[in-house]
Amino acid sequence: MIVLGIESSCDETALALVRDGRHCITSKVASSVEKQAVFGGVVPEVAAREHLTSLVPLFEELIAESNFRNKDIDAIAVTRGPGLIGSLLVGISFAKSLSLMLDKPLIPVDHVHAHLHGALLGLEADANNIFPAIGLVVSGGHTNIYFMKNEVEFEKLAGTIDDACGECFDKVGKTLGLPYPGGPQIEKIAREGDPAKYSMPVMVQEKKRLEFSYSGLKTHVLNTFRKVQRDTTDPAQIELEKAHIASAFQEEAFGHIVRKLRSSLLIRPDAKSVLIAGGVAANLRFRQMLTSSIGKRILFPELTYCSDNGAMIAALGYYLYESEDDKSCFHNSQWEPYSRHDFKSD
Repeated sequence: MIVLGIESSCDETALALVRDGRHCITSKVASSVEKQAVFGGVVPEVAAREHLTSLVPLFEELIAESNFRNKDIDAIAVTRGPGLIGSLLVGISFAKSLSLMLDKPLIPVDHVHAHLHGALLGLEADANNIFPAIGLVVSGGHTNIYFMKNEVEFEKLAGTIDDACGECFDKVGKTLGLPYPGGPQIEKIAREGDPAKYSMPVMVQEKKRLEFSYSGLKTHVLNTFRKVQRDTTDPAQIELEKAHIASAFQEEAFGHIVRKLRSSLLIRPDAKSVLIAGGVAANLRFRQMLTSSIGKRILFPELTYCSDNGAMIAALGYYLYESEDDKSCFHNSQWEPYSRHDFKSD
């Protein structure tokens, strides 16, 4: 079964064709990050306009590169939410129009759940060797832990009470005067720093509290760097201190996640594996810490599937379609996007 995945929740316009939920045939991504960098973050209207500009040419490229025809598509999966409402409306309107034109099933997909399928793309393994699993999504907008009975059942165990991890990286990057987005920049300079040079607060220390918090860590970095700027006049020394602060921040930001993952595994010891997903999953130091600290099989996505992409949307769409006995529901387009949280799904 060939599923077209359409992703437009934030600043990436992404399309992909995926066979049987695991094998990506072709994937295309157009990012507006360079235009957003001028503003130091994502401007919703700019993002929506970029989706409008990019979607049709990207779809034409995808079809041409795959050597498929429109009628070869068996179903269409599209991000319903969460995300920027204007951006979601662009992608959903395109998907609904295509579905009606081609008379193909239309599958609405939760963006955060779909990220976890990024870790499954390309795998040949039987699902019995993977599920039940603990799933971790760490991105610019979300830091969530799920218990997954299978590919389509998600029980949320933990989330953030303030900033998401990736969001905190971007804000700390801005504090340190680094270019947007901050995550890759912090990872780069942290390699030159000593994580022991500065102490960082340990967030949510209680093991029974399965939740994340990053606002206090972010504020501590701000105050620490301001003190460095007051006490140091040598520009070269300031740059070195930046590296030390970035390294110390990164260790605690990821240590926080490792601790909560281990607590989740104590609560759900029947989990056979841990799936890691989201943009932050591309960080090599993060991968090292997880590999050395989590006593379970860990599945990481390929780097190309860490950030927003259409393949993950198509993959989850396939499993949602296969899990539904009454396929007629996928010929109903009378549904709306949700920008923050789909309360009906919990």
